[in-house]
Amino acid sequence: MSVTSEAPATYRNAAGPRGPLALLTEAIGEVRSRRRLVAYLVRAEMKKRGADTLLGNFWWVLDPLLQMIVYVIIVTILARDRYPDYPLFIFSAILPWKWFSAVIGDATSSVVSQERLIKQMAFPKIVLPISAASAGVVGFAFGLIPLALVMQLFPDRITPFVLLVPVIAVVQYVFSLAFAILVAAANVFFRDLGNVTRHALRLWFYLSPGLYGLDLLRGLEIFEENPALITLVRLNPFVILFESYRAVIYGAPDAPGVGLAPDWFALGALLAVSVAFLAVSTMVFKRLEPTFAKVL
Repeated sequence: MSVTSEAPATYRNAAGPRGPLALLTEAIGEVRSRRRLVAYLVRAEMKKRGADTLLGNFWWVLDPLLQMIVYVIIVTILARDRYPDYPLFIFSAILPWKWFSAVIGDATSSVVSQERLIKQMAFPKIVLPISAASAGVVGFAFGLIPLALVMQLFPDRITPFVLLVPVIAVVQYVFSLAFAILVAAANVFFRDLGNVTRHALRLWFYLSPGLYGLDLLRGLEIFEENPALITLVRLNPFVILFESYRAVIYGAPDAPGVGLAPDWFALGALLAVSVAFLAVSTMVFKRLEPTFAKVL
């Protein structure tokens, strides 16, 4: 089958500038019509990571455990006995963060790494960051294995609320997908974005309540004197996500066995913002897409 016949009609017939709604509708149609291509690219992405081998799968189990051990040692020295059952406390943040950082790292290079393919044939380029983000879901699923192992060390912390982890993961996926599409497009024009992103992600993690709880910030003098700063901090999406995961996995700090429901209002607000962010990033991607082959 020729390349021309494989290209969507919008590639062959589009003329003149298209509005935001037309770009968004086109992107949705392209993804729906190329579901098999997305599935193929997801499998290719997993194979590239080595996740379809024993070592690749094992690394998704081992890496978050190693990170947990390092952080437990550091924070135990600095803030001894601040949080009971600290390994589970921190693991509930390490796992979703590893998922997000892996998705953004892969998505950043998802378009530029396919330079030859993009120049040789016409296809909806948006499937590239979508595939990278979707492959991250598989990695997160493997990461639930060490989570289950860590939870066995603290059986008093296990409550039915842990079944809500997939619900929170859906919100994170929408946010991660929106971010992935945006950085994938931007990296075509700013090739050093990958280096910037790595440093930015590291700073983002330390500014989010991953190693500590939001209650620790509230106890600091600067936040007590300026309560509005807590509101500003809560605008960080990973404050909402970390606190949500921690509520259903870890529960109440001083009451093992007392499960906590996530803040549904905050999660709902984050989902709404993420959907809007996804629409904007998709429109930006589609607006820039025609220039990819020229820039690459």
